[in-house]
Amino acid sequence: MIQNIQFETARADIFSFDNGTEVREYHAMIHVSQTGLPFAKQLEAVLNAYDRLVNDTLPGAQAVFKRYFLSDAANQQDEVIVADMTDCAKSIIQQAPLDGTKIALWVYLMTGVNSSITGSGLYAVNHGQFRHLWNGSAHNLAANSEYQTRLLFNEYNMQLLQEGCTLEANCIRTWFFVNDVDLNYGGVVRARNQFFFTQGLTVHTHFIASTGIGGRQADPNVLSQMDNYAIQGIQREQIHYLYAPTHLNRTSDYGVSFERGTRVDYRDRRHVFISGTASINNKGEVKYPKNIVRQTERMWENVEALLAEADCTFDDVAEMVVYLRDTADYNLVSDMYRERFPDRPYVIVHAPVCRPGWLIEMECMAVKQVNNPSLPAF
Repeated sequence: MIQNIQFETARADIFSFDNGTEVREYHAMIHVSQTGLPFAKQLEAVLNAYDRLVNDTLPGAQAVFKRYFLSDAANQQDEVIVADMTDCAKSIIQQAPLDGTKIALWVYLMTGVNSSITGSGLYAVNHGQFRHLWNGSAHNLAANSEYQTRLLFNEYNMQLLQEGCTLEANCIRTWFFVNDVDLNYGGVVRARNQFFFTQGLTVHTHFIASTGIGGRQADPNVLSQMDNYAIQGIQREQIHYLYAPTHLNRTSDYGVSFERGTRVDYRDRRHVFISGTASINNKGEVKYPKNIVRQTERMWENVEALLAEADCTFDDVAEMVVYLRDTADYNLVSDMYRERFPDRPYVIVHAPVCRPGWLIEMECMAVKQVNNPSLPAF
């Protein structure tokens, strides 16, 4: 179910998944509706809308992950950290909302779970036999993007081991936000390729669903920032990787190491994580260079093919994040999204894609009710 709620100075677009169990899931995109407000007032509008959601609209729901999209992290990040005391993993990144506002928020909520920060620093969301481990805004100040990414993976690996997990068996999704992606993405790729190899992640085993995209932190010396998600208690037969070979090639064909998408099955529901997806064909070539309309259409086609491999459609998509390289393309792309997805939660932000020829990229998560009697419930 989709709800669209207009508050005084903000709007919330909400996807609800309710299959009659105690764990209901919600994804909300909160947008400021008055562009002329100063940042403090825009932040207040977003937080007030969030409070109204959890107190009035979605009773019993609690945030398990938040991502703030900021227009100027150097001048805004500290205010967000001070103002938002929610006990969940938070990602804060400079990727300006392209509707002319200074801030937007994606929040993932659930009912019937309990959460806490673990000794490793990861946030655990507990229900049944599973612990969902979230982390946001991990960063360090090593000398370059390759060293920073290597240290990020080293630290994350230690956190997972502390929780009785491994990267290979338990990590489902990562996000990398790369400051000056045209310059620094190569270092992120090298570090990830090397680290995955040491952990037994190869083209013959599997990689991890991921987005690698332009984005910066308040400190300009942070060149690589990581968010991540893992599941303790997940079994190998519950995880399936998505390829859509009629439309996409393996990422290893052009020297990178992530999966196009990952499907996670439970007894009562299916989660689908679609990695950052652009206008590409199954030979690894950029399709429709310099044509934002055709690139957007091909990107949608690629995402549809990945979703179909998980027996899903765009009707099952709970949230979408859309990344644009050129802000001048916003009005056209916004019109296209508004026509095709008039109510679904999404945000369009300024974030250059990892290959200059790609003008647009999107990621999404889908949730679908299923019946798998042999698998554990969520």
